[in-house]
Amino acid sequence: MYSLTAVGIAALLLTLALTPLVRNLAVRLGWVDHPDRRRKLHLSPVPRAGGVAIILAYGASFAILWVSPLQGGNLVERALPFVWKLVPAAVLVFLIGLLDDLVGLKPWQKLAGQLAASGMALWAGVWIQGVAGYTMPPWLSCVITVVWLIGCTNAFNLIDGVDGLATGVGLFATLTTMIAALFYGHYALALATAPLAGSLLGFLRFNFNPASIFLGDCGSLWIGFLLGCYGVFWSQKSATLLGMTAPLMALSVPLLDTGVAVFRRMLRRQPLFAADRNHIHHRLLDRGLTPRRVVLLLYGVACLAAIFSLVQNMLQNRYGGIVVLVFCAAAWIGIQHLGYVELSATSRLIYPGTFFRVLNAQLRLRTLEETLSGAATIEECWRVICDASRDFGFNRVVLRLGEAFYEERWDGAKLGTDWTVRIPLSESEYLNLSRKFNGSAEPLVVAPLVEVLQRSLRTARVRLVAGVSGK
Repeated sequence: MYSLTAVGIAALLLTLALTPLVRNLAVRLGWVDHPDRRRKLHLSPVPRAGGVAIILAYGASFAILWVSPLQGGNLVERALPFVWKLVPAAVLVFLIGLLDDLVGLKPWQKLAGQLAASGMALWAGVWIQGVAGYTMPPWLSCVITVVWLIGCTNAFNLIDGVDGLATGVGLFATLTTMIAALFYGHYALALATAPLAGSLLGFLRFNFNPASIFLGDCGSLWIGFLLGCYGVFWSQKSATLLGMTAPLMALSVPLLDTGVAVFRRMLRRQPLFAADRNHIHHRLLDRGLTPRRVVLLLYGVACLAAIFSLVQNMLQNRYGGIVVLVFCAAAWIGIQHLGYVELSATSRLIYPGTFFRVLNAQLRLRTLEETLSGAATIEECWRVICDASRDFGFNRVVLRLGEAFYEERWDGAKLGTDWTVRIPLSESEYLNLSRKFNGSAEPLVVAPLVEVLQRSLRTARVRLVAGVSGK
């Protein structure tokens, strides 16, 4: 315990001393982040690359512990073979972030570097060996570990949009991991997290609103990658069937934000790596909260997530599943209150009643197209169109085909009070469908219905007009 306290305090003091130096150097070199009044809401240029101070303090605190007479120095020495294997991966992630801060990298370049770093971590021994108590084949373990590491790495980068948010959430996740490590007697993991907690706490002094220095990509990516590795070690010590759920809950704020962002962009067919202003902190800012209130609110959420994580971790298999269910329900309610239209629209679509209504409508459309293609006369085609229009919630239909003109109304249709969709069949021929504004037509079916009617009538137009002329 003396070693944990000493290394944590050393990292804290080193960060407090190094951060002003890094900040001043960044200003002189022009490593500053300029506001854009859209996503970057700070009022004036702010130095970035603050992650340099955290990383230097983190490494130096271990060097101090190593040469100290404390028992932790022996533990550091025994861990050196593994540390030297993992250090290249962490350094690569840091360099990727630093290059992105200084010159800017394309998304595929950052992803390629993160894949390489994840491969190095795998070689060092960072493996998710199983899920829910079941050992996975090596190839699946490799894939899941890489996805986890890349997800954690980018999650902290994406959430770093408000002063102090990524630093504070990272601090909560680090402390949670350290407490869980002590619970399991995993002193090496506890010793690895203690200086990270000290460094983040020291940096928060300069990064909290209003921030005088930012983490930068070099800091946020490195913190996410390191916490991802520590989460794997945590899960390896867990004796529960729930495995990775405790680390997932500890990192839930950035991971949930990233998951929602990816889901939103997939639904809208937007580039997955494109920046936008729809992250959780942006939604809270748009609701009128100040940046400081947003950060404090998300600190509270991170604290609750940490409590859930530790409770699930300590209850083992007895009530752990209940804790996970309650946590998932709370997370879903919270996300729903943010008002993401993509999620509400998707939930309505997957609701059984909506699904079967849409499926039934698609089947009716297929039947309509087959029936129209088999119509022998224009009168028969007209009857089919009228029946289908009534069935799909329309109350007036008008058809001009050749010299023939048909019109039918029902359900109190009145001109000027309904909306109408016009389907052109030629320069002078058309089909009009009208309905009330509060009618029962399925919005998702209107466009497919129009396409079916236009396609079918244009295909049969020559034959039907010829039949009318023949009479």
